[in-house]
Amino acid sequence: MALEDAKNEVDTAFTRKSPRGYAFENAFAGATSFLRRTYTKDLTGVDVAVTGVPFDQAVTHRTGTRFGPRAIREASSLQPYDPPQGWGTDPLEDLAVIDYGDLAFDYAKVADFPDRLTDHIRTILKAGAASITLGGDHFITWPILKAYAEKFGPMSVIHFDAHSDLWADDDLTRIDHGTMMYKAVKTGIVDPKRSVQIGIRTFCDDYLGMNVIDARECHEIGVARIVEKVKAIVGDHPVYLTFDIDALDPAFAPGTGTPVWGGLASWQAAAILRDLAGVNLVGGDVVEVSPPYDTTGATAIAGAHVAYEILCLHHWAKIRR
Repeated sequence: MALEDAKNEVDTAFTRKSPRGYAFENAFAGATSFLRRTYTKDLTGVDVAVTGVPFDQAVTHRTGTRFGPRAIREASSLQPYDPPQGWGTDPLEDLAVIDYGDLAFDYAKVADFPDRLTDHIRTILKAGAASITLGGDHFITWPILKAYAEKFGPMSVIHFDAHSDLWADDDLTRIDHGTMMYKAVKTGIVDPKRSVQIGIRTFCDDYLGMNVIDARECHEIGVARIVEKVKAIVGDHPVYLTFDIDALDPAFAPGTGTPVWGGLASWQAAAILRDLAGVNLVGGDVVEVSPPYDTTGATAIAGAHVAYEILCLHHWAKIRR
């Protein structure tokens, strides 16, 4: 850590001069953008725009994920001092990364929300940047995937979750975090044959052709075999990674709306994400962090690490292409 910088830096979310490089201000002080990146709406020359979507009006159980983006940003203040351990790459030096702020929407006009979010992500992609989204409940992934499919065609999705989110629901006007993947597959924006769900441990009567590595299989076959299977499924197809924090066992991430026992440990998720280096990752999100149900902050910390790993995966894809 650069001691002189630590003495003098403050509010680098507004005062830093470049979208590249580390930040050294005290973790407990200052404005908490994601990884102390610059807050800006200027997408010129940007490689990755991190954006928050504080929406939780699609949940089936406990609300609170509207506070997820803020909590993840705060937790990320522990991370921007050094290169990410174990990667051998330096995304904060090599990539122009900004904090694009949160999606603006009228909370009382829920029906308008999906199109606003799709347009928000569409703007980022049209500028030539990738998006990393901090949720928010898991419904947000469907409007995001619409924008990605417009650019890349039907997407491969790597989906970490306790739930398949494949409940049958052919009413496209319904806004429900338990049906978002069903709608994404049925509307053709996700290619199920090239997609995989990891950590599932709740009932689903029809996976619609999605490949599934459920939680028990994850525990039994180990990280290396999981990664081997995932890479064989997605190949070199453009990949979107969505990580529902309830993929982790509640022992590691209690701050979520629909916790389910028997999930991944933090070390498993970290190892899987890092070993996925090489997939053609073009964007991602971390969702369902609900701070009111975790006074320790551990769930937001996990969410911040997942978001940083998504950034690392995107960086790896760019430098290896």
